[in-house]
Amino acid sequence: MASSMFFTIICAALLLCSSLAYAQKATPPAPTPTPAPAPAPTYVNLTDLLSVAGPFQTFLGYLESTKVIDTFQNQANNTDEGITIFVPKDAAFSSLKKPSLSNLTQDQLKSLILFHALPHYYSLADFKNLSQMDPISTFAGGQYTLNFTDVSGTVLLDSGWSRTKVSSSVHSTDPVAVYQVDKVLLPEAIFGTDIPPMPAPAPAPEISPAADTPSSVADKGSSPATSAPNSSNSNINLGIFTQLVLAVSGGLALLL
Repeated sequence: MASSMFFTIICAALLLCSSLAYAQKATPPAPTPTPAPAPAPTYVNLTDLLSVAGPFQTFLGYLESTKVIDTFQNQANNTDEGITIFVPKDAAFSSLKKPSLSNLTQDQLKSLILFHALPHYYSLADFKNLSQMDPISTFAGGQYTLNFTDVSGTVLLDSGWSRTKVSSSVHSTDPVAVYQVDKVLLPEAIFGTDIPPMPAPAPAPEISPAADTPSSVADKGSSPATSAPNSSNSNINLGIFTQLVLAVSGGLALLL
């Protein structure tokens, strides 16, 4: 009786231990926390940006009339590459006399506006490396290329017809960079390679010497020396004339 009760207790203890061990094995591990997703880039409305950022109304008008604004907007917010836009000031368009944009076809005008953008985001620091890869294709593609030069942090652009610089940064946050330039970028693919020579700089005005300079003093000091020979010559001529008069007078006296 005692032995059967002891056997029963042992079996119960073994069963309890095996249940606890199974329960520990069956317990699933704690889930690993999921990392928070990266914040989405801020949406940039190019129309609003150019409307308030500076005197860019002329360029914005061309963007809208050619529908290029839709192309740029899609590149800015729906691609991983981003976009870099070079925006001329209104004064750059008003000062453009030759060649004129009024003679361009609609397709040429669209290509010219596309020529003012690169299909990739570039910060100002990126242009130092970009200048070593010239020429750089623009959004217009094909032969529409730009050359870049970085001079001590100043970014220079050369399209053949236009040589200008980035004068200020309007917006530069990945994926959109907008930089102000002082001239309209004119591509050789539209206006040809017969580029007129750049006007020569105006010569510096000549500066006349001051009144008390050494040369002036020397000139003043030499004036008496130059006048002395003239006075001597006058005295000699007067003596000769006097002698002639006396000789003629003496001759006449002898005859009389």
